[in-house]
Amino acid sequence: MNIVIGLLLPFIGTTAGAACVFFMKDQIKPKIQNLLLGFAAGVMVAASVWSLLIPAMDMSEHMGKMAFLPAVIGFLLGIGFLLLMDQVVPHLHLGSKEPEGLKSHLKKTTMLMLAVTIHNFPEGAATGAVFAGVMTGHGEITLAGAIALSLGIAIQNFPEGAIISMPLKSEGVGKGKAFLAGAMSGIVEPISAVTAIMLASVVDPILPGLLAFAAGAMIYVVVEELIPEASQGEHSNIGTIGFAVGFALMMVLDVALG
Repeated sequence: MNIVIGLLLPFIGTTAGAACVFFMKDQIKPKIQNLLLGFAAGVMVAASVWSLLIPAMDMSEHMGKMAFLPAVIGFLLGIGFLLLMDQVVPHLHLGSKEPEGLKSHLKKTTMLMLAVTIHNFPEGAATGAVFAGVMTGHGEITLAGAIALSLGIAIQNFPEGAIISMPLKSEGVGKGKAFLAGAMSGIVEPISAVTAIMLASVVDPILPGLLAFAAGAMIYVVVEELIPEASQGEHSNIGTIGFAVGFALMMVLDVALG
């Protein structure tokens, strides 16, 4: 039961954030948006290091001086996979006028959803990978540590849900549809989490690489999307403050609950 709740926490966070569309009259102010984007980036970087890359290397200690190899390979594959997704899947980032990926005739709302969906995929994979570590009995990952990662991602998913639903409402989309778009952008997380668990259960030796893959994918999102978007406009240091708070919070959760 704890594992099921842990896998659903990130999706619950996204859905709760999307529900802000029913309570807030106007779109999120630019300063607040930068703060939230920076916060999300801080959580993801800290989670990538403490919850994914370090355990991946600890699991490979039997390789001696080459213990870094599965982590490095998985990390680079994660970066490469998200780079490919970015080039292939048609999507539109918040605040951008030109869509990315292959040309399509999709609606703007759909492409905004796809952008967030691409973003959420590595978070789901990360959650699934750490819970796979718990289920397969790897001592480097505890249930409390896995819950800490899931909770940290859920906290940073709250503003993400709001960031997708609120602008849609301000563009004339109905509250119900805007909420559904924000919530459904997070459905990929439990799906990718279950996929990661299934992969790890079938091929247990790939778990260190799977953890590192999720870390690489998350770092790609941070560098490619979150940090540039958090730095837009005036007072870009607001995003830096958000990053510091998110990073520190994830460190606290990992140590206190891990």
